[in-house]
Amino acid sequence: MLSQDMIERILDRASEKGADFAEVFEEERIQQETQITQDEIEECQNAKECGIGIRLFKDKTRYYAYTNNRSEEAIFQLVSDLTKAMKGDCMARQRLQEKKIYKMGSETQVVSNKSLKERIAPARRAVAAGMSQDEIVRMRVKLTDMEQLVQIANTEGVYVQDNRVKTRLYIAAYAQNGTDVQSGYYGPGAMRGHEYYDQIDVEAAAREAARAAKVILHAKPCRGGQMPVVVANGFGGLLFHEACGHSLESTVIARGSSEFCGLLGKKVASDVVTLVDDGSIAGEWGSLHVDDEGTPTQKNVLIENGILKSYMVDKLDGLRAGLKPTGSARRQNYRHYPVARMTNTYIAPGKSTPEEIISSTEKGIYVKSINGGSVDPSTGDFNFNASECYMIQNGKLSEPVRGVTLIGNGGTILKAVDMVADDFELRQGFCYASSGALYIGAGQPTIRVRNMTVGGIE
Repeated sequence: MLSQDMIERILDRASEKGADFAEVFEEERIQQETQITQDEIEECQNAKECGIGIRLFKDKTRYYAYTNNRSEEAIFQLVSDLTKAMKGDCMARQRLQEKKIYKMGSETQVVSNKSLKERIAPARRAVAAGMSQDEIVRMRVKLTDMEQLVQIANTEGVYVQDNRVKTRLYIAAYAQNGTDVQSGYYGPGAMRGHEYYDQIDVEAAAREAARAAKVILHAKPCRGGQMPVVVANGFGGLLFHEACGHSLESTVIARGSSEFCGLLGKKVASDVVTLVDDGSIAGEWGSLHVDDEGTPTQKNVLIENGILKSYMVDKLDGLRAGLKPTGSARRQNYRHYPVARMTNTYIAPGKSTPEEIISSTEKGIYVKSINGGSVDPSTGDFNFNASECYMIQNGKLSEPVRGVTLIGNGGTILKAVDMVADDFELRQGFCYASSGALYIGAGQPTIRVRNMTVGGIE
């Protein structure tokens, strides 16, 4: 890593050249990914990459460039080109944006702390457990182990180092009936090392993926319409991550292009909704000790009992919007500048039980798993694909259905949540946006939206 003296000289040089703010972000990352099926090892990647990103602000405008050449000459040339671009030097800007002399490929080399046999043992156990289930014709298991050391310093006196360790087991099971093949998945992960695989029930996770695949295989096509929607605990929280969370990030707030602009202190949801983003939860997949600007992560209550309390804010968009940073600035790696992004986002537990919610729903749909979808943060309009779903008839779960799409508006469904259960669970996934692919948690207890558009067959 760069010495503190070297970092101070970089920051001093940027300040001398007129930057209002300067930051150095340095990263060393080791990542191992192994994917296997019942037949073979499909993929095995072991890599190390190192790089530095330098970010300047001038009059609330961002200037950013990166390099994996950590020589003093290369770094100070990068600072020189950035400060010239900041002053309107078109040639310097062209060097940064077009020649890509500072945008080289990452350093990649083989690394290994464990033997391949040791590393894939949990995956082998998961494959065996899944293949033991009826109708399962294929299993695919991916193990991800990552260790990232970052060093962050800026002209406001921040100087921190953070070591981040992530581990995840992603299991996909495929069930077949004739020519029809359907899949189910389960993907536990944590901010822990390889020992995490010994702390979870790998076989149970594989059986859960297999169970979901078999349910979907025999599900009937869903008939759409307007109806109550009950969303199960766990990764059902992805609905609110996408439909509401992105609209509460300062990236869109500062531009005035969010449906939640200017509504702090106003009622934006029903009384039973409390929405939280918390990157400080010990050991969780979406957690960090400090964000990618060096600000300690914290619990940010975004909506409390229906009232909008806070946004997720990074430094630059905080300056633009007159808001204080909330430890929410994130980036995939040194090639990206940080912006406000979610960490572990969830609906807080309520006072109902899942059984009460289902029994009080005469007719509707129960969504156990959401795959993903899209949202327009400026309007909150969303469209999600759901996988494992069941119809609710006379207050009871009935036949499974598939081909379910949830269509609506984030601000609207927040007001339409009328029951929240006490069975909170947080699940693990990834979020893809402007600063890259990030580790995130999404969770909730079982909730009911009293009316939503459900797409299915005509």
